Amino acid sequence: KKMIDVMDRHGVRVALMAGDNEAVAKAQNAYPGRIFGEYHANPTHIMKAVGELDHYVRQCGFVALRIEPFMWRKAPTDRVYYPLYAKAAELGVTFQTQVGHTGPLFPSETGRPIYIDEVALDFPELRIVCGHIGWPWTQEMIAVAWKHRNVWIDTSAHVPKHYPPEFVHFMKTFGKDKVCFATDYPLLQWERVLSEVEALGLTPEVRQRFLHHNAVRAFNLKV
Repeated sequence: KKMIDVMDRHGVRVALMAGDNEAVAKAQNAYPGRIFGEYHANPTHIMKAVGELDHYVRQCGFVALRIEPFMWRKAPTDRVYYPLYAKAAELGVTFQTQVGHTGPLFPSETGRPIYIDEVALDFPELRIVCGHIGWPWTQEMIAVAWKHRNVWIDTSAHVPKHYPPEFVHFMKTFGKDKVCFATDYPLLQWERVLSEVEALGLTPEVRQRFLHHNAVRAFNLKV
């Protein structure tokens, strides 16, 4: 309820949520059309995770598979994830992952965006959204997103004031269809991030794509 109140205060219509899967399902049920769940996968027991992904998508309406590779110290190309990618592709839901360095004190190597290049080649029908803009490998992330029609970048955990210049250029020009607004709330508050978006000098068209259209396409949202 607190998050919905904050969303209403700042004109945020829809939020994607990941975490404890049961809690997310309850939140989605409580606020249909406002919160969309992502299945947070533990690939330690692969077939259990595959079955749970199927359940949360088919029975609960989740719209994405979420994997944080640094938690498992395995790159996104590791075979442990591939059954989950295949199931997500079969179900038609998006795969969302972390790229770039890790905020928590884990090795950052698993966040190299170039790993996503291979995943996108192996699963061209799987929509992939890469969070945290890939910093410090932002140009690598831009190259992967530009190469693959099914790869997008989201801006979670980064404030617009500190977006790398090459990333701002990308989102204003040849990448205007490839970048999705995100906050990683409550890590970042909408009040701060949305005010800084205004300072980026985006055209109305680019701003609408960044704040709405691209995410609708990337996650196939019915909003």
